[in-house]
Amino acid sequence: MTFRNNFTITLFILIGFIGFAQEKKKPKTFRDSIDNAFDLSRFLMDLHGVLPIVMPITEPAVGFGAAVAGLYFLPSVDKKGKKKTSDIIAIGGGYTENKTWFAGGAYIGFWKKDHIRYRGVLGYGNINLAFYGVGGGWLEQNPLDYTIQSLFFLQQAVFRIKDSPFFIGGKYQLTKTKAIFFKELEKDRNLDLINSGVGLITEFENYDNIFSPTKGSRIHLSLDQNFEFLGSDIDFTKLNFYSNSYFGKHGIWTPGIRVASNYSSDSTPFYAKPYIELRGVPAMRYQGNFTILVETEHEFAINNRWSVVGFAGIGSAYKSIEDLSSGSSAWNTGTGFRYLIARLMGLKMGLDVAKGPEDWGVYVTFGSAWLR
Repeated sequence: MTFRNNFTITLFILIGFIGFAQEKKKPKTFRDSIDNAFDLSRFLMDLHGVLPIVMPITEPAVGFGAAVAGLYFLPSVDKKGKKKTSDIIAIGGGYTENKTWFAGGAYIGFWKKDHIRYRGVLGYGNINLAFYGVGGGWLEQNPLDYTIQSLFFLQQAVFRIKDSPFFIGGKYQLTKTKAIFFKELEKDRNLDLINSGVGLITEFENYDNIFSPTKGSRIHLSLDQNFEFLGSDIDFTKLNFYSNSYFGKHGIWTPGIRVASNYSSDSTPFYAKPYIELRGVPAMRYQGNFTILVETEHEFAINNRWSVVGFAGIGSAYKSIEDLSSGSSAWNTGTGFRYLIARLMGLKMGLDVAKGPEDWGVYVTFGSAWLR
């Protein structure tokens, strides 16, 4: 889960002390019966385990900090006794050195033999950022500090078309957002808004694993529209596209590629406009009405549990889709490692170190770095 539009952030697990304490009483709880390695599969799937999390926040846009959370997995089986994908309940919050803080909860459900995928989120954030303008300009060198106070509510569901890898669905999203600048801006800027809108979602997904895929693709296209008749203070439109593909064949080398592009109408509030989302690049640093990026990642297995990754990418943000001659660009490169923390779920966790044009970033990953 990687500080983005919905306060999505990476997760870091520190449960060794729990494992040590309980392993004496139940020696096999945290050990895999196959290789006797540390493993959370039984704890999460059979014992309804709550996964306590302490996560460092190293997002360059908000500085260093920490968050605490708990993940509760709801194991389930079908009529034949076969384990199905677990629903997940998450709750937590965090704080950083620039006095950014946030709290919230989420429910992720896989229902009707994975024919319905549900996501519900409720959260609040007081986020301190810097505004660098849209598509470049003088603010690139003279950013304005601001605080964004936002209440976020999401209800989303997509439905599998028969037994195919195609999904279609929708969402409702409500935000009450207030932006406070520490320098004077033009008076007509929208700083205190209620945004209420619906979205249409289409997806193709044939991953071999929902958390840490090694084969398959996920292709997503969605249209978000905020309407005044739904309670929104202004009407605006956003179009979102991304494609994540993995090409692992022999279990040693897993190459992957991610392509993403986003568009927003001119009336979109500045804080909701697309930005370049790359590890090592501060969130909302490079914004525009139109963005496009590509990133590749390569994972190399050391053994059945450990692997190393390398990645690099580049993206651009433009003020207008009609004028691609001007804008701003950013790149990233980095490396990291993964550990198969729950073999039966195919779930990996790890750490990435990334370099961007201005900053370094450290990202702890839960599942894929591209997990959404």
